[in-house]
Amino acid sequence: MAYSVGDSDTRPWGAWQVLAIGDGFVIKKIDVMPGARLSLQSHAHRSEHWTILHGSAEVTVGARTVRLGRDETVFIPAQTKHRIHNVGKTGLSFIEIQTGSILDESDIERFDDEYGRT
Repeated sequence: MAYSVGDSDTRPWGAWQVLAIGDGFVIKKIDVMPGARLSLQSHAHRSEHWTILHGSAEVTVGARTVRLGRDETVFIPAQTKHRIHNVGKTGLSFIEIQTGSILDESDIERFDDEYGRT
């Protein structure tokens, strides 16, 4: 099912909301609670660009792990394992720009998930 502007969901780690959609892209705002992290995952059909709005993130892309803060970005190519972890004591928010041929929640393969979703 394709995204629509305003779509949102609450997850064990926080929440996301779709801000904009267009031909071949989706823009989401994602909020991650302190200490929480998303699953280690990849996407077969989409790449992602993340820009940190506030908070402190530890981001894994492939074999590389980096710390990111406000205004810092990372690019995640399609088919690359990745995850984000809020390592701060306050909320982490970032913008996710998805680009690709299939842009929906079905294009997620989870490899490790502390919430039992693998």
